[in-house]
Amino acid sequence: MPHHSAQPATSPTATSPTAMSPSAPSPTAPGTPPALPRTAHDVPYVFAARFNAGDPDAVQEMYAPDAVFVPPDGVPATTSEEIRRANAAFLALGLPITVRPRQVRVAGDTALLVVDWELGAGDGEGGDGGGAHDAVAGPVRGTATDVARRGPDGCWRYLIDSPFGGGPA
Repeated sequence: MPHHSAQPATSPTATSPTAMSPSAPSPTAPGTPPALPRTAHDVPYVFAARFNAGDPDAVQEMYAPDAVFVPPDGVPATTSEEIRRANAAFLALGLPITVRPRQVRVAGDTALLVVDWELGAGDGEGGDGGGAHDAVAGPVRGTATDVARRGPDGCWRYLIDSPFGGGPA
């Protein structure tokens, strides 16, 4: 990938790897999370697919070992366990996430991602008809300002995940 390249969003409301850019990973068998992203642009889409599968381990694999997650209260989660707990709160809602990258800027092995996201958009079938998501009056949305890094294995992972970093959508 060229240095300082801009990659435009290819799908306005994509939520799965099948709606990604041409470099997107191939669909996987049911119950199998999609492969880790091989391009910076695919990071939000692969995250969404893994999140929507409801698999906390698959979501956790999206983070570099030294990653930081910035929850709504602004107190950063700096360990794998803290990041897992922060994502568990979102996963517990039982709502699907929809992502819409606004900007992806790549410089070498580092990328800045600005991504609009929404929990609970679409057909409302994100949960089991009861439970935690019943307490949510409407969709939860935000604009993430994230930093991803390409690892030695060629896969991109979050280094900084700030889901509310862009302020209100």
